[in-house]
Amino acid sequence: MRLLLSVQATGNGHISRAAQLLPYLQRYGKVDVFLSGANSQLQNDLPVRYRSKGLSLFYNTTGGLHYKKIATQLNPVRVWKEIRELPVEKYDVVINDFESITAMACRYKKVPSVNLGHQASFQSGLVPRPANPELFGEWILKNYARASQYIGLHFKKYDDFIFEPVIKKEILQADPCNKGHITVYLSAYEDQTLLPVLQQLNSFQFEVFSKQVRRTEQHKNVKLIPVNQRLFNESMINSFGVITGAGFETPAEVMHLGKKLLVVPIHGQYEQLCNAAALEQFGIPVLNKIDASFTSTFLQWIGTAQATNIHYRNNIPELLGYLIDNYPSKGVALELLYPDLMLG
Repeated sequence: MRLLLSVQATGNGHISRAAQLLPYLQRYGKVDVFLSGANSQLQNDLPVRYRSKGLSLFYNTTGGLHYKKIATQLNPVRVWKEIRELPVEKYDVVINDFESITAMACRYKKVPSVNLGHQASFQSGLVPRPANPELFGEWILKNYARASQYIGLHFKKYDDFIFEPVIKKEILQADPCNKGHITVYLSAYEDQTLLPVLQQLNSFQFEVFSKQVRRTEQHKNVKLIPVNQRLFNESMINSFGVITGAGFETPAEVMHLGKKLLVVPIHGQYEQLCNAAALEQFGIPVLNKIDASFTSTFLQWIGTAQATNIHYRNNIPELLGYLIDNYPSKGVALELLYPDLMLG
């Protein structure tokens, strides 16, 4: 069996999940990887056969999206060429993790595919949303990577096709302890924004994972560490608590480890607002932004917030077994796979 795994490399969570899935997928046959995106900080050993610049997200210095820089990456001619040339028809199973070029190639060539990942869970109306849902955000989550089948991942099983998170082996096997520091990973904030705020809290030690440094630097009570999966895992496992964005993988791992968690959603990312709404149901505090009020919020979090401990397990064999057993056949009528293509 030949399998194509298409991975969105905007951010680190998709690559991290692909690395966990790969050894299990290889039990079913030969796996090729299509990597799309340009701004993940993780090194990877994935068997990448195809690459694309895709559409990457870029951030300003204060926690929001850099729309102008994102717009400069758009190249419709290149994207259309990649859609036509990507040989999805040669694979028995096509899996995409919120990757649009593969999704469009499958629709163009009438090849079934599965959208497997966190964003796929938003096909269900049972997944938490913020009090004021955004129409455009909803449209992106549901249409950016259209597929003939969806298998979602979320903090809990909100619907029949949704599974619990894929947790890294290193986290599942960890023996957590508390060495007193706070682990910080806020990818949308630059060091010059975070340092003055964290240095005001000089009674606490912070380990900040930074996209800007190439080696570890100590700045008073703040240690800046280059983004590195092993170092981040170690810091998180040995931390008192974690401050991070309202993504999916890291908050799930923090809850599994039983650590205190404070999340700061990235401005303009609707998915993170949805995740924040879900995390609030678990009792996780949500902070809108890092500003002058951070000190009082932090001290309240340290003093009162309780850690949420959810025991996740290795669900990859069950997840992939479900995928293979329910994979849409190429013999299925086109109107059942992509009914919107048949309109008109």
